[in-house]
Amino acid sequence: MTEMFRRVLGKTLGFVGYTVQYGCIAHCAFEYIGEFVVCSGPSMEPTIVNHDVVFSERMSRHLCKIQKGDIVIAKSPFDPNMNVCKRVIGLEGDKICTSGPLDLFKTHTYVPKGHVWLEGDNLRNSTDSRSYGPIPYALIRGRVCLKLWPPHSFGTLSESPTRRIIKTQNDSDSD
Repeated sequence: MTEMFRRVLGKTLGFVGYTVQYGCIAHCAFEYIGEFVVCSGPSMEPTIVNHDVVFSERMSRHLCKIQKGDIVIAKSPFDPNMNVCKRVIGLEGDKICTSGPLDLFKTHTYVPKGHVWLEGDNLRNSTDSRSYGPIPYALIRGRVCLKLWPPHSFGTLSESPTRRIIKTQNDSDSD
């Protein structure tokens, strides 16, 4: 009886040990390498539509390599349990036009240090930095580098259809 108990206990502890090891490996992979994200909502149409699956890599965020034009997954500034998928329009120090195309007087704001300006590609149907202002860089979870689903649109993502990304003199110097 005790021999059978020891054998069962040994197998159970072995299984628990492997489960913990693989759980740790999976956690590190999702935290430091990347994750698969199912996108919902119309804010990034036509680039990303409802139920598209994308891969969001984390290394760019950790290495501070997020650039204007990148599509990122970030924590919502309103709800920390929700993620948003938006395009980076401005980095710290950039001047951003905050007025609409038909506004008579143009208004601008500057992106503060340690922040980014995010906008959806579907400007008419996106809650983004135009509503909540620049977000802290720390809220960025990862950079979307690949669309995986649906299969007919597999590949890298297109440039912004809104043409709101303006190269500054500093951007030109680094090209």
